[in-house]
Amino acid sequence: MKKLLLRAVAPVLIGTTLGHLSMAQIRPQVPPAPSAQPNDSLQTIMELPPDSLVAVPVPVDSARLVWLQTPPELRDLVGDRIQCFETDVPHAFNPSVLAFVRLFTERQRTYTQRVLERENLYFPLFEKYLAKYNLPTDLKYLAVVESALIPTAKSRVGATGLWQFMGPTANDLRLKRDEWVDERMDPEKATEAACKHLRYLYGVFHDWELVLAAYNWGAGNMQRVIRRTGKKTFWEVYPNLPAETRNYVPTFTAIMYTMKHAQEHQLHSPTLRYQYAEPMDTLQLGGRAFDLTRLARACGFTDSMALVRQNPELRKTWLPAGYRPYTVQLPATARPMLAMVDRATLFDYCQPLAELPTPLSPRITPLMGVTPVVTRGLLADGAPRETEPTTEPRFRRVRHTVRRGETIASVAERYDVSQTQVRRWNELRKGQSLSSRRQLVVFLPIAPSASAAQTVVAIARKPQSVLSRVPEVGQIAAASPETEPATPSSIVKAEISRSVKTARPVRAEAVVASVRAIEADDSVPADYTVRRGDFIEKIARERNLTVAQVMTWNHLTSEVVQPGQKLVLHPTDDQEEDARPVATEIITAKPVRTASARPEPATKAPGLPKVHLVQPGDTLYNISRRYQGVTVEQLRQLNHLKSDEVKPGQKLIVAG
Repeated sequence: MKKLLLRAVAPVLIGTTLGHLSMAQIRPQVPPAPSAQPNDSLQTIMELPPDSLVAVPVPVDSARLVWLQTPPELRDLVGDRIQCFETDVPHAFNPSVLAFVRLFTERQRTYTQRVLERENLYFPLFEKYLAKYNLPTDLKYLAVVESALIPTAKSRVGATGLWQFMGPTANDLRLKRDEWVDERMDPEKATEAACKHLRYLYGVFHDWELVLAAYNWGAGNMQRVIRRTGKKTFWEVYPNLPAETRNYVPTFTAIMYTMKHAQEHQLHSPTLRYQYAEPMDTLQLGGRAFDLTRLARACGFTDSMALVRQNPELRKTWLPAGYRPYTVQLPATARPMLAMVDRATLFDYCQPLAELPTPLSPRITPLMGVTPVVTRGLLADGAPRETEPTTEPRFRRVRHTVRRGETIASVAERYDVSQTQVRRWNELRKGQSLSSRRQLVVFLPIAPSASAAQTVVAIARKPQSVLSRVPEVGQIAAASPETEPATPSSIVKAEISRSVKTARPVRAEAVVASVRAIEADDSVPADYTVRRGDFIEKIARERNLTVAQVMTWNHLTSEVVQPGQKLVLHPTDDQEEDARPVATEIITAKPVRTASARPEPATKAPGLPKVHLVQPGDTLYNISRRYQGVTVEQLRQLNHLKSDEVKPGQKLIVAG
């Protein structure tokens, strides 16, 4: 029975279950939203704002922001006042103009008040020249935009004066500029030049907005922008202009509005120090040296710079003698004070106290094979006179061996020279360190005149170097073998006594040069031990020698040197002995004539040898550097050389 009942109910249950599954697979449809009626104000479609982290930031227009922040009443008032201007110059009203109006009337009130103080001083001058050239009178506000009515204003790019002229533009407008005067700062001359320039720009563009933009950026730049864009007005090419030029015309309109309606914005105040034009007088200098501060003192001004402010084109407070004719502007109230003295007395009193530059003497151009005839007129004008050329050396060459820890500064301080000179003499770079035992060359000046007492003191500083050379100069100090050993004082006395006996006295400079030559150069080492990393070219260069000299003196067949090898850095004794007989012959051939009948035996000049034996690699320049006071020209004259070529083994006279 149960089985029959189960068979009857099972199909019903299966059918019911399958029906529910088929219904669950059907996707429910959302009913469409009712469309908003155009006249239905209750239903509004709201758009979600974009994500601030993903959206591209939009640049904020500052002029538009100021426009929105300005009360509508003030906007309308400023716009109505600007539109009522009866002028040909730009006076359009837009957010950029309103932003600058609020700048000059609210945030920069002090700047505007400083301009109002100078308004009555310069505007009458501007109006006179603008009317002369038939230009709109309101162009006078252009000087406010350029320089704030400061005649000595100078921009970061070099534009100068009330109208801010650059150097090339000033040259085109014939404004003179030199070391003493800059006419760009002359109010009258600069104003007339500005009127000429504005008239020229209006002839090019025929639109005052473009004229102002070209005045700021240049006519050539504006013409290129107009050709590239094809636009004809300023506001059409506005996006293609640089920021300064874009703001130039709105700034001009805002300045014009602010100056005309300063009273309505409470910019005038009793505390302002207004300046007014006053009658002026002139004084012709006529090329005389003149000091304006002394003229102000003569006129009775308490401020010595009062006349300097009346003549702003002057770069300095004085003018030199011989300057081009110049006219000084001074107040007419000073005429009674100047009438009390004559003109010559006034100019003598106004001579500048500072040392003034003098005109350069005329220089005669030397011509090959032509000797100019020195006339009396040339001598009066300061032409160079014929003087005998001096052959005495003005500097002596000293070698210095660098010790451990020494720098270029310490070496320069020791010899009382500059670091630049030490680097130039030794071809050193700036900041280069000095290696130990390096040879430096220093040139010290020789005094033009010296007495015998100064010579003795100079010798006493290095007695050992003098005594070491005594055998070479013994015949100068004593003529007989019974005399005492030579000393520095005896050497000087013998030299002075010999100069007294001779008919041709020896000057003190010659005695000083001969005694100074006795001092030995003990700073140059006699030999050198090769260290690791050394090579023969480096060793020769550091000691101002040539590679051929080092190889000859050390009998080297190649340029290879080994660490620990000893090199000789001076000629050998055999080479010096070859030069001594020749020197004796030259000296005995020219005896010294004395006033007495007894001839004085020829003496060998102390210090330097008379003859030099040319070594391989020697040149006239190297030989002249080895002997103090000897130049290449002297070597050519003494040895009758026609060129600088010398050969090894050749004997050269190195002293006359």
